Amino acid sequence: MPLGHKTRSFSFEGFIRMVADAILINLALLVALFARLIFIVANGNPEVEINIRSTIWQYIQAYGNNSWLLTIISLIIFTASGFYTYGRFYRGRYKFALIVQAVSLAYLVFGLLIYISQGIFLKFLGNMLNFPRGALVAAWALTILFLVAARAWSMIWKRITHIEDQKLAKSQETSIQRVLVIGGAGYIGSALLPMMLQKGYKVRLLDMLLFGTEPIEDLLDHPNLEIMQADFRLIDKVVEAMQDVDAVVHLGGLVGDPACALDEELTVEINVMATRLIAEVAKGSGVGTFIFASTCSVYGASDQLLDERSELNPVSLYARSKIASEKVILKMADHTFTPVILRLGTIYGLSGRTRFDLVINLLTAKAYIDGEITIYGGDQWRPFLHVSDAGRAIMMILDSPPGLVSNQIFNVGSNEQNYMINQVGEIIQNLIPSAKIIHLGDDADKRNYWVNFNKIRGTLGFSPEWTVEDGVKQVIEALESGKVRDYRDAKYSNVKFLSEEGIYRLARNENGWAYELVNEGASDSSILVNTH
Repeated sequence: MPLGHKTRSFSFEGFIRMVADAILINLALLVALFARLIFIVANGNPEVEINIRSTIWQYIQAYGNNSWLLTIISLIIFTASGFYTYGRFYRGRYKFALIVQAVSLAYLVFGLLIYISQGIFLKFLGNMLNFPRGALVAAWALTILFLVAARAWSMIWKRITHIEDQKLAKSQETSIQRVLVIGGAGYIGSALLPMMLQKGYKVRLLDMLLFGTEPIEDLLDHPNLEIMQADFRLIDKVVEAMQDVDAVVHLGGLVGDPACALDEELTVEINVMATRLIAEVAKGSGVGTFIFASTCSVYGASDQLLDERSELNPVSLYARSKIASEKVILKMADHTFTPVILRLGTIYGLSGRTRFDLVINLLTAKAYIDGEITIYGGDQWRPFLHVSDAGRAIMMILDSPPGLVSNQIFNVGSNEQNYMINQVGEIIQNLIPSAKIIHLGDDADKRNYWVNFNKIRGTLGFSPEWTVEDGVKQVIEALESGKVRDYRDAKYSNVKFLSEEGIYRLARNENGWAYELVNEGASDSSILVNTH
């Protein structure tokens, strides 16, 4: 499938639900007609008893002539109401009210068509659309009853199975001791590695060290850390790195919309083809746990409240490459290879390799240094996540029993940290009152997503330790102390580093693998980037 193809998460599960709803609608019609027929017979009208066969045939015709139209109308309205893409209001306390509303609207439209069909303009349909009114009212009530009951049972069943899954998971013990972290010297990796080493994991790091060893300087002499400086696109190096490990955490790739837009072919090679290679080698090497860092950017532009089952609507190459990678990895899953996909929120905060090309860090630095908080658009939603909490989420997956998390997708973040960009600007201004908020018109970035994080909280008990306010204070402190001297420095931005500082190209010499700095444009297909 091309990377530009629009992906719909309802393609299978939603289709099954749609078929089930169609069956329930038709069942309601049949039961209503049968009940109406029984009621007529029970009245003891001799004329009806004499013409019972004719009446049955009329009811059969009424069902055949009307069921298809009512089913189509209902499914269209149900789809528009978010039944199969899990719209914002189709959840929790709103779900049953929305079912009543959608069913009522469907029957209203259907009844209106029956009424109109009696007119002179639709005589042909008038011969077809003729449904007993009493049965129609009963069918409406039964449809609501059946749909509500089906969804209530689905919720109850999921809770029962979830409890059983948790019991099974608790009975299993994870045996993960050695972990391969790919791209672990980057933004998230440099926050994750100290946690893993402190926890007692033995870590092998596969990284090109594009930004040097500074992000992990304090860990270089740790006895449980093994560093392989290599390109993860090279199969021999990946095979070597994969030896004797129990789990893989894949953080490597070109990250961010601007960086990925520099060279589409290269982005596909690094983010998709290399990911497939890594997953295949992991599976072939007998590695069971495979954690892949994806992004909430896969949701793209949407006005709905989005969970893991929601429609994907990517608006950037970066997001499309992540979706393609997710599909490749999940397609490989079986009883021995159990990947976990983590769709991370928009990251902020400091790590060993801090970035200032992300909205909270960038706006905070601009407010502190320049006295301005420049905002494009402002009403677009983002789910925010501190880099340390991203690391904690990965740790929780590693520490969890396989049966609890395997072959699943998790949004990583918290419902409380869904903010509009305007709200972020206000939070920063409250902490830096001297800064002015400047609106610069519409944003060319079309992303807009408000994300639901109930799954990771309910399954793992994950709750962030950091708030946006805390993250802003952390950045301010780094600027005040001189820990960050110039937030504009190219090393703090993926796209600036690639465009301005030159690109590392892999070259082989007699001493093994070496890196040659070349001052070439970012369109060079030999660019090697592996920092997340």
